[in-house]
Amino acid sequence: MVPVGVKKPLARAVDTRRLYSPVMSTQPAAAALPPPELLARIAERAVRRGRFTLASGREASFYIDAKQVLLEAEGAMLVGRAILDRLRSLGPLPDAVGGMSIGADPITAAVVTMAGVEGVSLRGFMVRKEPKGHGLQRYVEGPVEPGQRVAIVEDVVTTGGSSLLAIERALEFGLVVERLVTVIDRLAGGREALAARGIPLESLVTIRDLGIDPDAG
Repeated sequence: MVPVGVKKPLARAVDTRRLYSPVMSTQPAAAALPPPELLARIAERAVRRGRFTLASGREASFYIDAKQVLLEAEGAMLVGRAILDRLRSLGPLPDAVGGMSIGADPITAAVVTMAGVEGVSLRGFMVRKEPKGHGLQRYVEGPVEPGQRVAIVEDVVTTGGSSLLAIERALEFGLVVERLVTVIDRLAGGREALAARGIPLESLVTIRDLGIDPDAG
C-alpha cells in the first residue's frame, strides 16, 4: 500500500522503489505496430535533417519536432487515441496521465480529451520544472492525489533524462508511476535508463519505424 502521508522535502532522499507499481514488467512487450496514419504524419511533418544539439547534449543529424503533429487538430486526435488504445491494451487504465511541462502538456490534453469523447474517466496533470513562488508552491498540478496510479507521457524520449525527472517529481508527490508512454522513441538509451528505475517504456513510433538508423546520430 502506498503511504499517503506528508511528502518528504525535496532535499532529502526519497525511497521511490515502493512507489512503483510492482506488477509491471520493465521488459518491452511484443512490439506493437505503429498507427499508420500517425506514422505517416510524423514522417511528413516532424522529421528534420541537419545538425542539431539535443536536450541531452548529444549531437544529431536529424531532429524530431513532435509539436508539429501534437499542436494541430488531426495530429492531436491521432496521438490521443493511440495512447489511450495502448494503455487500454496493457490492462486497467491508470487514474491519470501527465508529464513534464510544457512538452507533455498537449499530449496530456489530447489523451484526456479522447477519453472524454469515449465517456471514459481519466484525469490529467502537469509536472513543473520549478514550483510557482506563490499559491500551493508544488511541482505537480492538476486533479490528482497521492496514491493514484499514473502513466507519464512524453513527446520524444532520447536518453530518458527529462522523463526520469518527471517521474521523480510524481513520486515525491506520492503518485504510483506504472509506466511511461512516448510518442517517439529515438532508441538512444532511454528505455534502458527507465528500466533501471523499474519503469517500462511504451512507444507509439520509433526512429526505426521512420526509416532512420539508430546509429545515425
